[in-house]
Amino acid sequence: MTTTRFAPSPTGYIHVGNLRTALMNYLIAAKAGGTFILRIDDTDPERSKEQYVDAIKQDLEWLGLHWDRVERQSLRLDRYAEAAERLRGMGRLYEAFETPVELDLKRKKQLNMGKPPVYDRAALALSAEDRARLRAERGAGVWRFLLDQERIEWRDGILGEISIDAASVSDPVLIRADGQVLYTFASVVDDIEMGVTDIVRGADHVTNTATQIQIIEALGGTAPRFAHHSLLTGPQGEALSKRLGTLSLRDLRARGVEPMALLSLMARLGSADPVELRTDMAELIEGFDIERFGAAPTKFDENDLFPLTARVIAARPYEAVAGAIAAIGVPEDLAPQFWEVTRENVTTLHDLEGWWTLFRDGAEPVIDAEDQAFIAEAMALLPEGPHDNETWGKWTAAVKEATGRKGKGLFMPLRKALTGQAHGPDMARVLPLLQVIRAKS
Repeated sequence: MTTTRFAPSPTGYIHVGNLRTALMNYLIAAKAGGTFILRIDDTDPERSKEQYVDAIKQDLEWLGLHWDRVERQSLRLDRYAEAAERLRGMGRLYEAFETPVELDLKRKKQLNMGKPPVYDRAALALSAEDRARLRAERGAGVWRFLLDQERIEWRDGILGEISIDAASVSDPVLIRADGQVLYTFASVVDDIEMGVTDIVRGADHVTNTATQIQIIEALGGTAPRFAHHSLLTGPQGEALSKRLGTLSLRDLRARGVEPMALLSLMARLGSADPVELRTDMAELIEGFDIERFGAAPTKFDENDLFPLTARVIAARPYEAVAGAIAAIGVPEDLAPQFWEVTRENVTTLHDLEGWWTLFRDGAEPVIDAEDQAFIAEAMALLPEGPHDNETWGKWTAAVKEATGRKGKGLFMPLRKALTGQAHGPDMARVLPLLQVIRAKS
């Protein structure tokens, strides 16, 4: 059975970059009728916060990305300890004691010699007495995985054939000196024991994947199918990493972005297929193909979310927005008409309140100097209310006949005088709503 996972660290709110990973893994599992695991990578007790665990779940639920089960790494420390002992027994996990300063000096020396800055495995030459002495002097060391220095190859679902020479990579640290199990190791143990078959993550993890394949094989597991999606940039190709904090899902939600607008964009962004607004998750699942995605950096512009959001909203029946309309104070008897007038003139549901304020309280008229006499004459011809959908046509016909104005010169000044705006809904439908609301206020 196909099994995927989304494995966020609860050290902050998830953002669009995280969503890309979560969505791809979710869609792969859903399309295959498989299992999607939400795995909370909380092995760092200082940075992991329960409030972020709750926030991650809330954001995924808002989007409709429902997990089949939740796992927490903090509850699996015994499994990592057992796996570490197995690797020690095989001679694949060794303790190293270099300080950060010493490691930095080694890297600089290697670079000056034109060599790759790879850990020199000096710790392997330490005797038992040396290790005991260093442990007494410096405390516990870190635990590194001993790589087989051979080529590591796999067929990536997005990048194609990958081949990395393990000799060009440092033996990865799997356990810190303070005993904290690092992602590289905990993730491997989890993926093996949870039967994960497919992993999609960012292209910045390619080297991690190479080392993890060896760790998986050392522990007797079978490497999953890997795919590494491109990293997001800003609309001009600029690095997006510094802005991801302002592109959290909860911030986008607070700004009125609709879930299907966000999902529709992220399900196609960076692929060979055009972005198409989908109406439900089933359409997204059916149209998803990981091999349609490319390796080039992918431009993300948050402004693209708002036209999609407007289309999502405009397609909704009144029943779907009745609660939002009631919340801003529109009387129940006016609410359906209010929705029909405004539905194609809002970008997010937040915009409804501005329209209701205009209809309820009226707008400050905008009258150009050359139109003042025209507006005064036109308003004198406006019949007493209540107005209906025929009033606008009859009134403007009478104004045209009286003033000789027509076209834009007739309609635009009247719209601006009544609504304070140069653009908006059909005035034939706005006029009765303005009049009825005034009558009821």
